[in-house]
Amino acid sequence: MKSLEELKKIRERVQGQINLREDNDEKQTRVVVGMATCGIAAGARPVLNKFAELVQEKGLNDVVVTQTGCIGMCRFEPIVEVYKAGEPKVTYVHMNADKAAEVVEKHLIRGQIVSDYVIPEV
Repeated sequence: MKSLEELKKIRERVQGQINLREDNDEKQTRVVVGMATCGIAAGARPVLNKFAELVQEKGLNDVVVTQTGCIGMCRFEPIVEVYKAGEPKVTYVHMNADKAAEVVEKHLIRGQIVSDYVIPEV
């Protein structure tokens, strides 16, 4: 059994990893990972964890990583949607942890959409 102090440390660590604020700050970027059953089965949990880890590690204070339920496109799972103020939503598909790291570096930091991972036109 964990002590109260150990539990507090775990809580602080986890809260820093995944920021589930309901902020509507217009300058804030939101990274939304589809975590319905199909997304989890396709590997969305490591994607969510990688985004949360890198956003915290790189000090991206204007980026919030959240999760959602079904996005409605099961065949493209894991799906990540990036919402940046003043820009159209970008939907990344067939994601994994390595692709997530690339999206953080290129899209979230440099502002370059990683077109290889963007949803194809249907």
